[in-house]
Amino acid sequence: MTLEHKFMALGDSVAVEDGTRISGYASLFGKPDQGGDVVARGAYAASLRALAGKGARVKMLWQHDPAQPIGVWDEVREDAAGLWVKGRILRDVARGREAAALIEAGAIDGLSIGYRTVRASKSDSGGRLLSELELWEVSLVTFPMLPDARVGAKGDAGLADTLRDLAGAFQDARAVLGQR
Repeated sequence: MTLEHKFMALGDSVAVEDGTRISGYASLFGKPDQGGDVVARGAYAASLRALAGKGARVKMLWQHDPAQPIGVWDEVREDAAGLWVKGRILRDVARGREAAALIEAGAIDGLSIGYRTVRASKSDSGGRLLSELELWEVSLVTFPMLPDARVGAKGDAGLADTLRDLAGAFQDARAVLGQR
């Protein structure tokens, strides 16, 4: 079993709330990464259900190092755009303090998923269409592989979360109505 990684950019709009909270997209559906792979909508659904059924969480790591957990992902979900994550970097952990400081300064701007491919097919462009993935972790990383993924805007956590949730609900509703 091979653990793979996909890198996503946090970008200029990194949200660090209370110095510890971050949120944004760890994966975007339909966007080719620098390796030519594309994640299909729904690719994480079975994995997220299985984790929830076990009461388990996707891990938050530093640079994919399993010896360096730096926080917790409080929410990991698919929406119309991709895999959205919201979590807390733990400042009580030395590497967590460093990670939070680097994000706040704009020195770190990437998210990366660690996963195992369950189902994939070759695409016409030579990459893969990843249709089912077993998600293990989402890491904060230095170099993103998919620059289009961004963390949500900075601001008041309550209002920003509410607006983001409403926008996601409208996107999901548009997608469902467009499929009928």
